[in-house]
Amino acid sequence: MVDKVIKASKIIALLEGGCSQCFVAQRLNVSRSTVQRTWQRYQETGSVKRRPGSGRKTCTEPRDDRFLVSQALRNRKSSYVDLKNTLEEVRNVQISLWTVRRRLLAANIHSHSPARGPKLLRGHGVARLSFARNCVSWTHEDWDRVLFSDEARISLHGEDRRRRVLRRRGERFAEACFEEITPYGGGSVMFWAGINSMDRTELVFIENGTLTGHRYITEVLIPYAQPALTALGENSIFMDDNARAHRSGGVDAYMLEVGIRRLDWPAKSPDLNPIEHVWDVLERRVRSVQPAPQTIRELKNVITAEWEHIPQETIKDILISMPRRMLAVISARGGHTQY
Repeated sequence: MVDKVIKASKIIALLEGGCSQCFVAQRLNVSRSTVQRTWQRYQETGSVKRRPGSGRKTCTEPRDDRFLVSQALRNRKSSYVDLKNTLEEVRNVQISLWTVRRRLLAANIHSHSPARGPKLLRGHGVARLSFARNCVSWTHEDWDRVLFSDEARISLHGEDRRRRVLRRRGERFAEACFEEITPYGGGSVMFWAGINSMDRTELVFIENGTLTGHRYITEVLIPYAQPALTALGENSIFMDDNARAHRSGGVDAYMLEVGIRRLDWPAKSPDLNPIEHVWDVLERRVRSVQPAPQTIRELKNVITAEWEHIPQETIKDILISMPRRMLAVISARGGHTQY
């Protein structure tokens, strides 16, 4: 407001000094209409300040605005259309969607896609925090010894991620703004792979039923994981999550027998596994292929091709984040992180 008054005073000073309106507009970098309005106001009132109450009236009362905010915070998954309709039904006030958005922005409420992740119980948080504290001092060279692995699924038709939630700054992981996920919902093609900063394994499709402990040994560990670990050297470490097939008695016995050193991975921690971000890169590449695959066979061919075309530098850049992930878990006291 002070800046506007100062600029208006400069306009009047230049005009009274004999300058033309066009010259003043160019000199002060304002429109000519602004110069005209300022001069007219000065001629009528003798002041450069706007008359009290001369601005445009708002179309809502303060209590209407409070109602909108309370409705948005009560149901974080409300759309602007939902809030507009509710205000019209309850308070008989008709406004535009743009007005709804402005009122919420004034209350620091923004529309975002919900953060997503598994539900964390207290024990999960404790385990995650302990893991992060044990590994926070690891260097990039330490993480380079780890072969990160996991399974993933991609369906013929992508999951709908268009849902939105209304939240304020700092509420990304608030319970009302969070969306829990279940593993592998609605997938069509399941596959496994392992990554390291220097290389990656082939993509292994898991076909004909459920992945069991026996199949994990014969179809994944022996032909793909073990050779990759051998290439990393005698100090290599294998990372897999706590899926049932990975933690069967037979798998544990086999790893002990062949000397595979396993990272003690905390449950419910996909945000700590960098391969999850690589899966995201892969799926976006698959979804960008045109024409889109129409059959499972076509989908598998596209997935295989795109996996091979992901630059190794992209994978390396993702793996560099491991020290930051540990710090993020500690900062969140074992809770969800931005990863």
